[in-house]
Amino acid sequence: MLNKEQTIDGQTISLRKLRFNVSSYVGRFAMAFAVVFAMTLFTTHAMQAQTFSVLHYFSGGGDGASPYAGVTVGPSGVLYGTASAGGNHGAGVVFKLTYQGSSWTLSPQYEFTAGSDGAMPYGGVVIGPNGALYGTAVEGGENNFGTVFELRPSPAVCKARLCYWDENVLHNFTGAQDGEYPQFDNLAFDAAGDIYGTTERGGIYGYGITFELTPSRGGYTQSILHNFGSGTDGYQPEAGVVLDTAGNVYGTTSSGGTGRVGTVYQLMPSNGGSLENVLVNFNGTNGSGPIGNLIIDASGNLYSATSCGGHNGDGVVFKLAPSDGGFTYTAFYTFSSMCSSYGGVAMDAAGNLFGVCAYGGVHQEGWIFELTNCSRGCTMVDLHDFSGSDGYLPWGAPVLDANGNLYGTTLNGGTFAENCDEGCGVVWEIAGVGARH
Repeated sequence: MLNKEQTIDGQTISLRKLRFNVSSYVGRFAMAFAVVFAMTLFTTHAMQAQTFSVLHYFSGGGDGASPYAGVTVGPSGVLYGTASAGGNHGAGVVFKLTYQGSSWTLSPQYEFTAGSDGAMPYGGVVIGPNGALYGTAVEGGENNFGTVFELRPSPAVCKARLCYWDENVLHNFTGAQDGEYPQFDNLAFDAAGDIYGTTERGGIYGYGITFELTPSRGGYTQSILHNFGSGTDGYQPEAGVVLDTAGNVYGTTSSGGTGRVGTVYQLMPSNGGSLENVLVNFNGTNGSGPIGNLIIDASGNLYSATSCGGHNGDGVVFKLAPSDGGFTYTAFYTFSSMCSSYGGVAMDAAGNLFGVCAYGGVHQEGWIFELTNCSRGCTMVDLHDFSGSDGYLPWGAPVLDANGNLYGTTLNGGTFAENCDEGCGVVWEIAGVGARH
């Protein structure tokens, strides 16, 4: 799946080759433009001193490798996440990071075997109403089209150094019938405990679905809320969904729509099914290629970012505000330097937004940003520029804890590891940058 192709702004790009191509471009022109680029960066980005630290360097062994998704903050500040590769079977890991004494300790909670349990968790894990962890694996399962899984601590008393959790596969995707290959989505729950998510492919038209899993007789029954690709409704949803208090479901497609470069959609409950409403058709100028998850605030506003497009081609951060029974779209920040934000954004208690750029920055290895004062035009703050040894290629959205600490991951970089050509990735923290909840 790492070498699959993605269509953005009408161009077909291999995600495996994307970083190499960018690095090649930078290598040819870096000497000529290094000084100009640095001057531009520091004059257009307000800088702010923050305490950045790496909490864990992945080795590609039992701790995993190459985390696409960000982390989830659990009780007492514990962090949960996924690594898409590594583990003793090479098929990925679900991990826990715990602060002990003066340092963080990683414990693998589950190692995928690439069998019926699934393989390659690209998306993160979420904590369900019962305290268990829920997520998706992009491959593996009974049909090798991916799974939805649940992890719980073993009921038996564990006296070993590593205590793995028990996995329960809630759904095996079958392809054309009910979707295949769930990508970077974080699952969502409604008040009744139903689970919602997406697959990038499969379904009736082959371009992905939005699904719902309903508890039934000790298991789950799947319902397809929407099959993408029937017309101009968009296709290939890479991200998951969010729900509002009325039960409406919101998400993005990375391609399709009238502009052919992605959409934001709404699924409204209707006569026991759902009715789709396309809220935004991206056209390049207003953004293109949304891959990150949406977030929703208490007022029902939706936020995320696009990987490309905007006036400068480097993506936008956007907002959808409820208005007269519909939504008003605003691309309220357009990146002016290399970015490609794949993960979406996080919001603190003061309304400041945080995200990551997979490329660009002082060292061309990606950077972390904050947007403040967006009610008055937005001020961009460059919080950290990755250099390689502290990680590079940050993909998933960051997350804040109640104390305003910001956490995230990088897909590559960190310390040298035999199992990874360019480093296996890191988990990082910027302490105290956000407003406290």
